Order: sequence, then structure tokens, then C-alpha cells
Amino acid sequence: MHILKISKADKNRLKVMFLAKHALGTGAPDPADGNHAIYHHEMRTTLEEIGFNVVAANRYEAIFERPDVDYVVILLNRGGFLNSEMLAPLLLTRHGIKFMGASPIIRGLGDDKHLMKLAAAHRGVPVTAWEIFRRGGRPVERPRFDWEQLVVKPNASSASWGVGAFDNWEDARGHAEHVLGEGHDVIVEPHFGSGDVVIPVVGADGPVILPAMRFRMPGQDDNFRSYEEKRALVEAPREILERIEDPVLAERLADYTGRMLPEVWPFDYGRFEYRHDAETGELKFMEVNLSCNLWSKKTVSGAARLLGVSHVELVETIIAHSMLRQGVIDRVDKISVEASQAA
Repeated sequence: MHILKISKADKNRLKVMFLAKHALGTGAPDPADGNHAIYHHEMRTTLEEIGFNVVAANRYEAIFERPDVDYVVILLNRGGFLNSEMLAPLLLTRHGIKFMGASPIIRGLGDDKHLMKLAAAHRGVPVTAWEIFRRGGRPVERPRFDWEQLVVKPNASSASWGVGAFDNWEDARGHAEHVLGEGHDVIVEPHFGSGDVVIPVVGADGPVILPAMRFRMPGQDDNFRSYEEKRALVEAPREILERIEDPVLAERLADYTGRMLPEVWPFDYGRFEYRHDAETGELKFMEVNLSCNLWSKKTVSGAARLLGVSHVELVETIIAHSMLRQGVIDRVDKISVEASQAA
């Protein structure tokens, strides 16, 4: 992997909008979003540290009319309505302004867990059985696959929002109908394995597959965490981010991820997630997040650090790749990780 650097002249020339719910925040935790507010504040200060001329905005209305900017870093994904992750990319595409992430249609594909399971199966990547229930579609019916425990969640949820695990059908159906009533499509699948394993991918020299990672929960076999735990809204054991040292498992994760890349490339950064059964060694693809958390405490930054890439270097590399592939800039400086460390 190379670290990509944007020239000082381009940084001085370009006006960059940072669009995120807490882009104007102080860095204090939010009562509803918890540590996501800390993450957004860190991202804004990181962009400023890189040397960008940053314009911060926290509402979609900031791009209803064409803003006076050259490029947008979008972290405003959960807008409170179905498929909200596509709105900012669509508006900016209409204005002809380039942005970090992926095209609107790819963002929609990536955030639809049902469609990505179809894509994974098409590419020969194993997945669990599942059922999809769309708003206004067929009624919620008992799954046609065998199960002992069911996982029910919004089909486009992030950070485990709205996820529930159930041992009986009546409770599972009740939760599915509740999520549908909240305005979301629902996916139902059998609980599988003993933990999540993830593999981040970033744009640099083409797609770069970073080291495979996992979050481990002290004293727990499974690393299943609720939305409230992930956002630090409740007291819970502190998760431990660690590299997957098993070379066979890491190689399989990289192989499966590489098979799926043609479905969603080009994009600027993302995280491919799988469920792993520690006893049998089985892996099953779960979902992909093409606008995953870039906080310095999360998996993408943690995986990059294992290669000797700092958080600031990672963010600049991702944005440099994004700007270059979309024609915002026409050149970048490439620095080997070894040369960066020596300097």
C-alpha cells in the first residue's frame, strides 16, 4: 500500500465541504448518537489538519442548491428515512460535485443487505439463508429455512440499530412488524457462528485489502453488540479490536472479499463483514458498509495502523484516491509506507 498525498497547491485551491450530522459539534457525546458526535468532530479536525479549506454543514438542505465547494466528504447517511444514504450522493451528482464514497446506485446496493447477499452468492461466497420483507409487500411469514434462533433487523441498518435475536417465532414476527411499521424493510436470517469478523478495503493503488480484524468482548464468546453498546449509550464491557492472526482465516476473508469487489468497485473505503464459526471454521458473508466508521478507534483505522499508516495519512489517502479517480485533481504523490516510517 502507498500513502497518497495531495499537493499543497491543490489543497489551497479546493474548497471541501464536510457534511455530517455533528459536523458543527464540539466533540462532546450526543444524548442520542453517543460517540458518533465525537467521531464527526474528529473527522472535521482531521480534514483541517490535512490542510483542507473546510466548510462544515450538518443538514441535507446545505446541498439542496448547488454549494460553492469543489468536493464533499459525506458522513450524513442516516437521515431518518428509508434509503437516506443515497440522498446526498444523488443531490451532489445532480450538481456535478464530486464526493467521497461511491456512486448513488452502488451506495444503494451496498446498503441493501438482501441484494448484497444475492451478489455474494452469485460470486461464490457463502451466505446464510434469509428472507426479505419489504414495506407494502408480502406479509411477514415464518421462514422457510431451519433455525434455532432468528436475527431480525432493518435491511439497511447500521451500527446494529434495530437488530434483535429471538428464540421463538411470535417474538421474531412482532419485531419484524414493528420495524416495518417504523418505515424500514426487514431481513430475517438464522443466527450463525460465534462472532463477526471484518476486512476493510480502501482506495489507494486500486482497491487495497487491509488486514482482517475482529472486535472481542471480554468474557463473551460472541462479539454481538447492540446499537446502544456501539454508540456508548449504555455501560458495557469495552470492546477490544484485534488482528486476526490465523493465516488461513485471513486468507479466506481476503479471497471472498476479492470475489465481491467487482460488484461494488469503484468506491473509496468500506468494510466487508462476515460471521465466523470458531468450532467448524465456517465463514458466511453478512453485509458490506461502503460508508463505514472512519473514527480512529474503529476497524479501518486500526487495520491501517497495523501497516504503519496513521489515521491522518489514511484519511488523506482515501480522499486523494477519491479526488483522483473523479478528476478533481490530476496527480498525487505516492509514498511507500516504509519511506513514510523512515522519515
